[in-house]
Amino acid sequence: MRVPVVHIITMLELGGAQQNTLHTVSHLDRVHFQPFLIAGPGGILDQKARELADVPAHFVGDLVREIRPVKDFLAFLALRRKLKAITRNAQRKPVVVHTHSSKAGILGRWAAWSAGVKPIIHTFHGFGFNSWQKAPVRIAYQLAERITSRITDAFIMVSQANLREARRLGITNGKKVELIRSGIPLEEFRFAPQVRGRLRRELGIPDKAPVVTQIACFKPQKAPLDFVAVAKLVAAQEERAFFVMAGDGVLRKQVEERVSTTGLEERFRILGWRQDVAQIINDTDVIVLTSLWEGLPRVLPQAMAVGVPAVVTRVDGS
Repeated sequence: MRVPVVHIITMLELGGAQQNTLHTVSHLDRVHFQPFLIAGPGGILDQKARELADVPAHFVGDLVREIRPVKDFLAFLALRRKLKAITRNAQRKPVVVHTHSSKAGILGRWAAWSAGVKPIIHTFHGFGFNSWQKAPVRIAYQLAERITSRITDAFIMVSQANLREARRLGITNGKKVELIRSGIPLEEFRFAPQVRGRLRRELGIPDKAPVVTQIACFKPQKAPLDFVAVAKLVAAQEERAFFVMAGDGVLRKQVEERVSTTGLEERFRILGWRQDVAQIINDTDVIVLTSLWEGLPRVLPQAMAVGVPAVVTRVDGS
């Protein structure tokens, strides 16, 4: 009889935490375990989750990233019902609940605890709090993590920096902690040089033009407007340089407006969401990441695998 392992994540957007979660549930040993996946809807990877063989995927409509008290309570109840149903079908076997991301991490762990499900594991792919938040907000998030750690049996961290910070803040609360860094499929990047130039031709970028690229979600954490500011400085010194941004998100409009004010429209390419990361990096001369905080951004080992240098802000796992 297989042990159910339920992975809960807030949203399946195109990010490292989400890709790692899908990789985990799709590769879990089927002899001993039966994986389940629960997420909020609306992510670019939703369809990929639905297509996973032998992985029941359930989408909770009220599970959203923003703080919404009514929706959050309804999401908690929905998670609790689903976990109770899985537990009943498991016929008294242990049911492992493994949560990811901040919102699903809090709601999912409390839903598991209230449903009597154990063990409960949480992976910190980065923190929901940061030094850029107002103090009351930051302290509230940290307190929520410290309290929730009491019902958590074990933690996984993706970087030493996050592990040190969690211990300093009392978030791990003396519980078992494992450091497991995010992995990438190296074979996708080792053979990338054979197709160098394809993206440049698609984007109309000259073969010998220096290309500076950021691959990240357009959200405050990744500070995409800072990348535009960097591009303006570089463009003033290197008139041949082109700038590529692969990603999308809530700051897309602001990014486009800022690019327009720099007068660099002719040398900027905003691609939206892309899954051909190896090709993008392979046609890049420098990867830039302007994050304000991080867990362990996958684009850095990806760039290293291709052999492209990365210039990044000195934060956390970076």
